[in-house]
Amino acid sequence: MSSTDLQDPIISVHGIRNQFGEHVVHKDVSLDVKRGEIIGIVGGSGTGKSVLLRTIIGLIRPTAGYVRVFGEELSELSETKRSEIERRWGVLFQDGALFSSLTVAENIQVPLKEHTKISKKLMDELAALKIRMVGLAHEAALKYPGELSGGMRKRAGLARALALDPEILFLDEPTAGLDPIGAARFDILVKQLQETLGLTVFLVTHDLDTLHAVCDRIAVLGEGKVLVVGTMDDMLQFDHPWVQEYFTGPRARAAKLGG
Repeated sequence: MSSTDLQDPIISVHGIRNQFGEHVVHKDVSLDVKRGEIIGIVGGSGTGKSVLLRTIIGLIRPTAGYVRVFGEELSELSETKRSEIERRWGVLFQDGALFSSLTVAENIQVPLKEHTKISKKLMDELAALKIRMVGLAHEAALKYPGELSGGMRKRAGLARALALDPEILFLDEPTAGLDPIGAARFDILVKQLQETLGLTVFLVTHDLDTLHAVCDRIAVLGEGKVLVVGTMDDMLQFDHPWVQEYFTGPRARAAKLGG
């Protein structure tokens, strides 16, 4: 990989418009994500945080604009080339989105079966490794999602997202529904994995504690576009009513003290 590749945005979103019938979610969203950073995506209800994530990974096709990942414009790729690109990212949806009829180990092996031809023995070994990486006991491998707590399901979903050793990790509200202690532990885990594995993390959240604890930069969605991108200090100085209320209100002050 050249030094130019390392400097170029690993994700580039330009002029994205998402419209569902008469409802316009994004009018003109543009955002560059730097390689190796943790970027938090925030915004009020209905601003399309999860819609943006799904647009980047190709689950939603925008009505205008383009998405480039690893320098490739996804809409222009062949099915084979797109599959190669998809191997290089992992996704954790809300509550883990695990297959209820499969054990944790079997859930982790789904992307391995889809994208590789490795032996069952190696798949079992890799599943066990990923389970350890996310802080679950080895006994979790044989449990079904319904037998796990909310926090354990999220960790199992994270293990599946890491199955193919991705370069980018997409996280959709990863701490939603967790108690403060569980959420803080998950934040620490994400930061440790990002540093150890050199991941780029695209993190949709509403959790101010997470923004303080792990994010290098923050992008705020609103009014159909990205209102501001920058550090926490940049957010505090940005003159916009919603941004100021969100980042300087009582909950924000509590999160800052907690951090």
